[in-house]
Order: sequence, then structure tokens, then C-alpha cells
Amino acid sequence: MSITILGKNYEIETTIDLNLSYNQLSNLPAEIGKLVNLQYLDLRNNLLGNLPKEIDKLVNLQRLYLDYNELSSLPAEIGNLVNLRILYLVKNQLSSLPTEIGNLVNLQYLNLSNNQLSSLPAEIGNLVNLQRLSLSYNQLSSLPAEIGELVNLLQLSLSYNQLSNLPAEIGKLVNLQTLYLNENKLSNLPAEIGKLVNLQYLDLYNNQLSSLPAEIGKLVNLHTLYVSNNQLSSLAAEIGNLVNLKYLYLDNNKLSNLPAEIGKLVNLNILNLRNNQLSSFPAEIFKLVNLKQLYLYNNQLSNLPAEIEKLVNLQQLYLNYNQLSSLPAEIGKLVNLQQLYLNYNQLSSLPAEIGKLVNLQYLYLSYNQLSSLPAEIGQLVNLMALDLYNNKLKILPLEILQIKEKISINETSYEINNLSLDTEILIFNSLRIELTNLPICLKEIWLKKGIDETLIKLPFGCEIKYY
Repeated sequence: MSITILGKNYEIETTIDLNLSYNQLSNLPAEIGKLVNLQYLDLRNNLLGNLPKEIDKLVNLQRLYLDYNELSSLPAEIGNLVNLRILYLVKNQLSSLPTEIGNLVNLQYLNLSNNQLSSLPAEIGNLVNLQRLSLSYNQLSSLPAEIGELVNLLQLSLSYNQLSNLPAEIGKLVNLQTLYLNENKLSNLPAEIGKLVNLQYLDLYNNQLSSLPAEIGKLVNLHTLYVSNNQLSSLAAEIGNLVNLKYLYLDNNKLSNLPAEIGKLVNLNILNLRNNQLSSFPAEIFKLVNLKQLYLYNNQLSNLPAEIEKLVNLQQLYLNYNQLSSLPAEIGKLVNLQQLYLNYNQLSSLPAEIGKLVNLQYLYLSYNQLSSLPAEIGQLVNLMALDLYNNKLKILPLEILQIKEKISINETSYEINNLSLDTEILIFNSLRIELTNLPICLKEIWLKKGIDETLIKLPFGCEIKYY
């Protein structure tokens, strides 16, 4: 025997897989219930507004995909699919779940993201075999205490909801490895969060946290912590216990200092402290010898200590939008540095040791007070971009032509593009500044139309071209 769906016949006894995705189905025929041996049913990307109650006959179903439909509710009969292991309902219009959802005791993966759920039934706690639960992009303002019964949960996604607090029972999820809580309204975390000892990834981005509980220090297996875009004014000293942490994001907070214990995070690769209120360079950072990326831009730093030399593995250093007036000679010890951002400071000069940064590819110095560049800048043979926008430069050192790779140099008073020993082309975009002492080896200078060429003293034999 067989049934016909969308003009195609399906044998009742032998059909175990059925893919009806992308068919603009607005109704699922009741006959679907006759496929009692069905194990896989894919109904993604249709126009289904409801499911027939006959779906409860699919007792052998293990995988059911209903993403991207128009379901506003689920029938109670869905609770009869006791062998279901995977249920995906992404991007529907569900505002609630039937209590019978709790009967799906063999469920391992449940994805309910991008719906309109404002609450969860207590019976959700019956899904004790659940390993992954996604509830992102809903309207949840609270979680039932029964969420703590999901003791086998490995990944829990609650991002983009309206949560203002978490139940203490969250601490029962002792096997949890990944927890997404970003884009909510959390003003605090329960102390029980410290019981999630297997947690490796915690995202708290864009909440309303003014502090982290001391118990955060018990998450000793954590390797990634996002607390960006909150209202932190201080950090608990216990954060220093997170010795396996590799990525720490604290940007867009109100931090004016850091606890000394942060220096214990010796495995840290990325530390993001941009957009805070740090007025002095935290000495504790110099102990983080494995740092590869350090973001400190848009703080209130007025000096860079000589101890910066200890961060020998640093590849990217962001110090833009501060109040630095000078750089220590020791910056030349950062031989692995590839990107250095110093724009929007008050630098009047650069140390000659800048030339020791032989692996530097990007150097940003716009909006400073530079009136000259050291000859040693010509030693930056791997430089690809040099930004000098809005400084007080009138003279470029001849040594800049020692840079073998093509680079792009941008200045409010000039732009230099495609600079190399092969092409020997300079492009200037100048309005009022006079440029002198240009390298005599130049054969062409390209000017934007409208620029006063009399402001530029050309080497003999150099030809002006316009673009």
C-alpha cells in the first residue's frame, strides 16, 4: 500500500525518510500518519500553519525538521513521538509550547530559536537526555526552575531574549560546556553559576551587569568569556582563577582599573578592554606573556610603560583614541607585532626603535602631532599600510623608499600610494602644506586635480601627472 503526497507515491511499510522541504506546503495531509515506519521527516521552508493530529502515529520518528514555517502552536499529540531525538522549529510563530513536550524524553537536540515564546512549561525539565537547547530570539523574561533538571545539557542558547535574572537551579547544569546569554537584560548572575565547572564558553555580551559574582572564579575550564557592553565598574579578584582562559572581552564597560589577579591569566591570547575608563596602563597586563591581541583603544591612557617589552608575542596592539604623547624605546622589542594602532593620540615624535618592528604590516598614526618621522621607519620592510592622516609632517625621510613592498600612506595633507623601489610613484593630496626634501630618485608624482603644484618642490626631472 502507498499514499500520495505532492503527486508522488510513498510505500507505507518501507518509507523511512521523507523530504518535503521547499514545497510551499500550507497543509500536511492527514495520511502522513500512515507512514508508521518513518524515521526522518523534513518539512523545512514551507507555509505550514499547523500540524495534523495524525502526526502522533509516527511513533518511530527520530528526526523532525519544521524550520521556517508559520506554526503558531504545536498539537498536544506531538508528545506521542517518544522516539524523537532531534526536533527543529526555528523561525516559526510559536508563542507557547504544549505541556506534552515533556513526553519527548529521548530528545537530544531541540531548537526553538526565532519564535515568540514568552515562557516555557515546567515539563521542559523532563527532557533529561537533552544535549543542546536553543531558545535564542524569543521573548522569554524568565526560566522555570525545572530548567535545572536538564543535567545532560552541553549547550544552552538563550541569547536575544528579555531575561532579567537566572534561576539558582541553573547551577545544576554541571555538564554544560557552552552558555549563550548575550543580548538580554541581566543585571546580576546567581552565585550558583560557579557550579558550572565544565563550562568552556560563556557569552554575556550586552546585558546590564554592574559586577560579576566572586563565584565566576570557579569556572576553571572556561576558555572564552564575553562581558562586553555591560556596566562593569570593577572585576572580582577571583577572575584570576580562570587560568585556562584564552579570550577575554571586557570592552564597552566602565572599568577604571583591573585587579592585580588578572595577571594570573597567563594563557590569555586576546584581551579586549576598549571603550573603558582606564587612565593608566594596568601593570598586571605585562604578566600576560602569551597575549597576541591587546585592545586598549578609547580609554584615557597618557603613557605607555617600558614594561610593554614583556609582551613579546603580541601581534596586534590597539592604543588609538587615548592621550599618549610619546612611546617608550622598548616598543621596539615587540618583534612579532603586525598591527599597531596609535591614531588619535598626541604623539609628537616616534622613537627610532620603531624600526625594529620588522614584522609590522599596518601602522596607524593619524590624528597626532607628528612633525617628522625617524629614518628607521625605512626598516619596516613588511609594511603594507602607513596612515599619517592629519599630522604636521612637511618632510618625508628618504629611507622610506627602503620599504620594498607596496604600501599605502594616507595623510590629510597628502596620500602616498603604491610606493616601491620599482615604481617610484608618489601620490599627494595636499591643500596648503609645503612638501620639501622629496627623494631625488622619484620619476613621477601624481596629484589630484585642483592641488597647487607650487607648494611641492620637485626633484630634477620629476614629472607631474594628474588624476
